[in-house]
Amino acid sequence: MLDKTGIAKRIAKELKHNYYVNLGIGIPTLVANYIPKGIDVEFQSENGVLGMGPFPFEGDEDADLINAGKQTITTLPGASFFDSAFSFGMIRGQHVDLTILGAMEVSENGDIANWQLPGKMVKGMGGAMDLVASAENIIVAMMHVNKAGESKILKKCTLPLTGVGCVKKVVTELAVLEVTPKGFKLLERAPGVSVEHILASTEADLIIEGEIPEMSIE
Repeated sequence: MLDKTGIAKRIAKELKHNYYVNLGIGIPTLVANYIPKGIDVEFQSENGVLGMGPFPFEGDEDADLINAGKQTITTLPGASFFDSAFSFGMIRGQHVDLTILGAMEVSENGDIANWQLPGKMVKGMGGAMDLVASAENIIVAMMHVNKAGESKILKKCTLPLTGVGCVKKVVTELAVLEVTPKGFKLLERAPGVSVEHILASTEADLIIEGEIPEMSIE
């Protein structure tokens, strides 16, 4: 079973050379710390940064350098800063190759709910609304079950939706799932996790073909 860092490491393996990547708040922000060797990736944040680096070490933070989640960041040589209109022009113009988002729920047809929990104060939908409407390659980083052990990988989302039919792949602490026209397909299982455990933790139906390999995160 993976922790949040493990989820980020596995998603980092989806990065390709010269990709422009938008990182959502939460687990996705950790991906910047685990770029595979030998490739160059540009991370974009919708508050107006292109060229984000890994998180700063304690004591090295610059309060003026933040991502869309108001976390302090670093920037790499050649980084640029611009206004929100320019930033969302990049997103709406489909110039971002990969979007990595967190989520509370994902459904088997690729719907995502990631902006509201009933009875709780939230920051709002923010840039996710534009990302899910424009991005063609969305990977979700999330926990498979909630604190009560209930599945967040569902036949149909119960929370207010952010986007419809937009998610391509989901990486959780238990598995890597691909969204197909027939539903979720189980691609990989986390180290030490059985297919039976994944099935028991998933409300949606899973397509399982042959032997399911254990994911590699190193």
